[in-house]
Amino acid sequence: MPHYYRLGQLPKKRHTQFRRPDGVLYSEELFGTEGFTGPTSTMYHINPPTQVAGWRTLYSTKPQYVEADTMRMRHTRSGLMRPAGDPVTGRVVLYGNSDVEMSVCVPAEGMGYHYKNAQGDECIFVHFGTGVLYTMMGALRFGPKDYLVVPKGVVYRMEFDRRQSGPGGTPADGGPSVEAVPLGKFLTIETANGSHILPPKRYMSHDTAQFLEHAPYCERDLRLPEMPMTWNEHGAYEVRVKARGSMHAYVYDYHPLDIVGWDGCYYPYAFNIDDFAPITGKLHMPPPIHQTFEGHNFVICSFCPRMLDWHPQAIKVPYNHSNLDSDEVLYYVEGNFGSRKGIEIGSLTAHPQGIPHGPHPGTIEASLGATHTAELAVMCDTFRPLLPTQAAVELDDPKYPASWQGEHFPKLKGGHMTLNGHSAAAAPAVQLAQMVQQLGAGARPADTWAPGGDTAPPSGR
Repeated sequence: MPHYYRLGQLPKKRHTQFRRPDGVLYSEELFGTEGFTGPTSTMYHINPPTQVAGWRTLYSTKPQYVEADTMRMRHTRSGLMRPAGDPVTGRVVLYGNSDVEMSVCVPAEGMGYHYKNAQGDECIFVHFGTGVLYTMMGALRFGPKDYLVVPKGVVYRMEFDRRQSGPGGTPADGGPSVEAVPLGKFLTIETANGSHILPPKRYMSHDTAQFLEHAPYCERDLRLPEMPMTWNEHGAYEVRVKARGSMHAYVYDYHPLDIVGWDGCYYPYAFNIDDFAPITGKLHMPPPIHQTFEGHNFVICSFCPRMLDWHPQAIKVPYNHSNLDSDEVLYYVEGNFGSRKGIEIGSLTAHPQGIPHGPHPGTIEASLGATHTAELAVMCDTFRPLLPTQAAVELDDPKYPASWQGEHFPKLKGGHMTLNGHSAAAAPAVQLAQMVQQLGAGARPADTWAPGGDTAPPSGR
């Protein structure tokens, strides 16, 4: 994390005696990464954190990827998923590679244990539901559209409130039916290569690690752990640990959230996507301006409601592009995504590197008069190919790759387009070119004539 924080009780100096009310020493623990040279926090436990027992391996967590030799655009309909498992066992990996894994979870039940991901950071995007993330470093209350960034090694339990139906049987929060989503729904992006999920380096000062003025969010937007933090209880408490490609379990004889105080720069936090301040421009801006977090070989972006480009001849939707070094997956949260048609709330689209993609037919002309967009989506771009799992294949919309076929400029073909106040219907090619020229210096005619249909090209072209 970029800045120092402290919570609870602490001694004046590190590595000095700090005693419980009964006179017994608290157990100090340095909690961090990269062999004492990376970010750390210093924590004080009621009980020695080394006292664990009953170690056992539960099941493999290695995703099984399929169709590695099939490169095509995909539409994964996560809205078809049924509630299953708890906020950990219910996670269904849909896409991933050796750097990152993307899963969606619609939990059906609560967690009867605590959990630690010991092999990667987690970025949890809460789509629906409210609750509390109880961590060893304090509590984080969460709700819709919150990012929860949980560094590797943090012990936590994710507790959802049960969603309620309002008058007429519709959900009180306006989301999907309570039967389809009884607790909540969330997307998890986690590192598979041991890297950390952090704010982009270009947003941070090299000297002070402070957010810079051009960053689309800053320290004030981050919600850090709060009380309650400490449980002083004894019994048998199961903690499950994801490590080495498997889920393991061990047992504490005391509550695992027994920390009375900590300080440092390594901790979980929450950030609501509505607090992201989009960067806009006179002409269409590239996706890096939406970047929110980054890990090694991948980035996470937030496409948020924003004002659109204000050049009088601006094309308001993304231009066609071939990102030859990246695969991209978008998770659609809400709103009408201007460059796409047929996309549902909760859809994921996957576009592999090297295949040109861009606006769907008809969306360019339809967007020209728009002044703002209400779309909301989370994107993960990777620098290695993303592969689907069998679960993604089972949720696949096979018609999606063909959705770019068809007339991209239907108003022109149907005779409904007007240029400078004149109808383009059945206009001869030369007349149409003259009409385009009349739009002014900002709208030059193209050197190639390709309107489609049976219209002949202008002479001299």
